[in-house]
Amino acid sequence: MIAAQPVRVERGGAAGRAGIAIALVLVIGLASGPFWLSSEAMRLVVEFVCLLTMAQMWNVLAGYGGLISIGQQAYIGIGGYALFVFANQLGFNPFLSIPLSGLVAALLAIPTSRLVFRLSGGYFAVATWVVAEVYRLLVANDSALGSGAGISLIAMLQFDKGTRESITFWTAVALLVATVGGLYWLLRSRVGLALTAIRDDPVAAESQGVDVARTKFLVYAIAAFGTGCAGALYFSSALRISPDAAFGMDWIPLLFFTVVIGGIGTIEGPIVGTLLYFIVRQEFSDYGTWYLIALGILAIVVMIRFPLGLWGEVAARFGWHVFPIQHILRDPKETT
Repeated sequence: MIAAQPVRVERGGAAGRAGIAIALVLVIGLASGPFWLSSEAMRLVVEFVCLLTMAQMWNVLAGYGGLISIGQQAYIGIGGYALFVFANQLGFNPFLSIPLSGLVAALLAIPTSRLVFRLSGGYFAVATWVVAEVYRLLVANDSALGSGAGISLIAMLQFDKGTRESITFWTAVALLVATVGGLYWLLRSRVGLALTAIRDDPVAAESQGVDVARTKFLVYAIAAFGTGCAGALYFSSALRISPDAAFGMDWIPLLFFTVVIGGIGTIEGPIVGTLLYFIVRQEFSDYGTWYLIALGILAIVVMIRFPLGLWGEVAARFGWHVFPIQHILRDPKETT
């Protein structure tokens, strides 16, 4: 009988420890942003966090849960409009209304999931888009919500410009930490292992005791909550919302670009993709629609040359994981 060889299970590594340390320094630096950043820079950071949060939520759906949704704009719009209802009509504090708006999105995800989970593959993707369109039409025909013209966030008038911008910025930093930190914790948990198993082979995962239906519902609700919070924050910064802006299909190419270009199925990928998107947009925005052409060309080149995405290729080649979620088996005698 051959004795089992001892192994050491590693969850991190030097790159992971260094990455988390750098992330902490960046968060601390961002927290002091209102004292040294301009209004324009703070607005850009808030927009960056909103898009990154939406991208991370789409990534956890598609990259880990295997749920390709092209209707996540439904929860962007629900979160945005819920904020306006809480703040304008019910008199709630606009900033405290942001997590409440995410909760509304998660609650509405329950009946929505019962419908769209009856389908799979491409049918599931189309169903999510149809549901988003239904929500858009319902809002566009509600006069209390401004119908198609939209409404303004008059509740923000109680704050002066400087106070409003600072609190919005700090809320964005809090959302950034909650999104990345929360997903990191989730994907390192048993739920994360279940998600990975479902993505790779749902039949095999179920045969090993994974509750596939429950896990998919859980991740769908979590993605709805995070997306709803991001939508609420985005439109609280914009101070105005309309059905076309909130529920428009324009959101989906952005989410697809940031996740696929950066590296689907990684926490770092959407961060890289979102940074790249903002760099290209800032550099080419003065050329009108040319920046969209640049994004398209960049997407084609990256998908052909780096099918795993930019960060995906780096991680595969060098083994770098800033937010490591995988188990690595090593010889106990091996040093790191």
